[in-house]
Amino acid sequence: MLRLQLGELLKIRSVRASSSRNIGSARRYCLTLTSTCRQCSIDTVCYDFKDEQRPDVDHVTQRRQLARMCGFAGFLGGQWQAGNTGATAVLRRMNDTLTRRGPDSDGYWVDAESRIALGHRRLAILDLSAAGAQPMESTCKRFVLSFNGEIYNHLQLRKELQSSGALQNFRGTSDTETMLAGFTHWGVRPTIERCVGMFAFGLWDRSTRTLTLGRDRLGEKPLYYGWQGLGTERVFLFGSELKALRAHPSFSADINRDSICLLLRHNCIPAPHSIYTGIFKLPPGCLLDVSLSKSDGSAIPYWSIVAAAEQGLAARTQANEVEQLDQLETLLNTAVRQQMISDVPLGAFLSGGVDSSLIVALMQAHSDRPVKTFTIGYGDTEYNEAVHAAAVARHLGTEHTELYVAPAQAMNVIGRLPDIYCEPFADSSQIPTLLVSELARKHVTVALTGDAGDELLGGYNRHILTDHIWRKISCFPVSMRRFVGRTLMMMPPRIFNTLADQLQKLLPAARRQAYVGDKLQKVASVLTCDSVDALYLKLVSHWDNPASIVIGGHEPTTVLTKGLRIPDGLGDAEKMMLLDLLTYLPDDNLTKVDRAAMSVSLETRVPFLDHRVVEFSWRLPISMKIRGPIGKWALREILYRHVPKALIERPKMGFSVPIANWLRGPLRDWAEDLLDAGRLSREGYLDPTPIRQRWKEHLEGRNWQYQLWDVLMFEAWVEKNRNS
Repeated sequence: MLRLQLGELLKIRSVRASSSRNIGSARRYCLTLTSTCRQCSIDTVCYDFKDEQRPDVDHVTQRRQLARMCGFAGFLGGQWQAGNTGATAVLRRMNDTLTRRGPDSDGYWVDAESRIALGHRRLAILDLSAAGAQPMESTCKRFVLSFNGEIYNHLQLRKELQSSGALQNFRGTSDTETMLAGFTHWGVRPTIERCVGMFAFGLWDRSTRTLTLGRDRLGEKPLYYGWQGLGTERVFLFGSELKALRAHPSFSADINRDSICLLLRHNCIPAPHSIYTGIFKLPPGCLLDVSLSKSDGSAIPYWSIVAAAEQGLAARTQANEVEQLDQLETLLNTAVRQQMISDVPLGAFLSGGVDSSLIVALMQAHSDRPVKTFTIGYGDTEYNEAVHAAAVARHLGTEHTELYVAPAQAMNVIGRLPDIYCEPFADSSQIPTLLVSELARKHVTVALTGDAGDELLGGYNRHILTDHIWRKISCFPVSMRRFVGRTLMMMPPRIFNTLADQLQKLLPAARRQAYVGDKLQKVASVLTCDSVDALYLKLVSHWDNPASIVIGGHEPTTVLTKGLRIPDGLGDAEKMMLLDLLTYLPDDNLTKVDRAAMSVSLETRVPFLDHRVVEFSWRLPISMKIRGPIGKWALREILYRHVPKALIERPKMGFSVPIANWLRGPLRDWAEDLLDAGRLSREGYLDPTPIRQRWKEHLEGRNWQYQLWDVLMFEAWVEKNRNS
């Protein structure tokens, strides 16, 4: 029996789904072990072996050294009276906070003369040899690298380097060594531009005494940085998580009230901001150079989603739709195939929706054994997608595991969220994301996800709303729209939900909509908008005027409020997709998945974010993204080549939890304690009056779950950090 420490026994079912097709006849792309582990006598790798007890493995060990999770941290400058010994002790404390990202080993590199320290945490499934250890020095000794992530095309890069005569012999098999060789031969930016993968890194150049920080194009891997301290104690800190920076003695944990404003609007704190004053996130697709003589460096983009959109628009043609679908499927197949290469057990999250179902279908087509899939279910049928995931799993023939959770398990998870996310983060789907990550980690070490399909190809309701409804609504006078909006807002969503549930019984299942009441309230709130920019900001906002809630807070300017240079020819719906890729995807979705998965040492990979797929998506016309009331048309058409349409066509549910109901029920006492007016007043961050009013209205039936969850996650984070 699988044991999960969630306070009570969970309902878990694991079955190998049958399939009518012959899985064994599928072409085999993924690398697997051909010898068995002496520890457990199965055709895989034992997780907990020691160096001297390592199982026999075949040539895969020599060929690849991917499939590892990592974290890194370091500092530049500051006081170094104790030389390398003192710096290493500080670095060890920083590193120890990242154990979940790399539980197998740690590494340290310090240079007292240059006052630079690099640390690394590593999980290497097969090879713990010194050849792959980090921080790693280049062969020429010029560069030292701490790296987190995966370079999926690093073997091709090796061949290119070797064929050019740049380097004939590699010491080991890691993609880290490949990157270092590229930095030496091509330079930093040209190497990064050649890489296909997800990554964050800190690179020290001994020649120029410059530290370079880098992050992948779409922001799959995190990277925090900032100057702390004064005078001779002034030090530049950097690392994979905020908790690593907090471990440095010069760190000043001053809460940035302006960032609280951003949290209350977006349910997360968007880059480049963080919850702490003077600490920032490196934006996706950027490099940052820092040195003791040049402390005011700014992030420089090496890749831009706006430029990708421009180039895609310029390349749009009247090509046959079938040909374009074939091209997209080919690119997705390549991405999935590359990301399936692993020397460890690999699986996928499966919700039963379009995106995850397509990823799993392509995975199964490339595997001669059932892919391991995982999903979370609820007793509340309004939020439960597990039955749909199970149906897709049965058709594809995956080895499917589902876990049904109740509010009691959610309460156990909530207490861990402030530590997992390091700074306040309030997307409530963080709960099922953590639960499904824990479930998957019991069986696999790497999991592919279906994230980013919505952002790329028009899958959110706001995209469809804008494409088909906004133009009609905006024709009416603002005064009329305001009147209708206020009227709708006066009615609790549950009334519309109940009425819609009865009326929709007359409609085909594929045309029914979930959460009609909530959607009507959202429509009501945007009726007064006078532009698509205002519409988007309204749709992604929780508190409309967060600065009025945060005592002493002023909302910083963001890409959503300062305006964005939009490529010519981009329609309103595609503009929203572009904004999603710039903000919502990296700051919310990818943050949610990375922190949840890394907290249980599970690596997640996102095939839709292969930058070649992203760039090609902008070549597709809007008609292949949104067609009538249907979003992600192109993905659906590709999916229907693998899965019957009847298994997929249903209202979009999303990876959500019934927080609204839980706050009125089993979570009520917990929430009441955190929202206590006296408590809020004593802390001095938030004005209790509007918060208490929203809480009262929510208990009476209005739906303020998103606004309240923002406050609750901030308060839970404050409490955790006060007690730590």
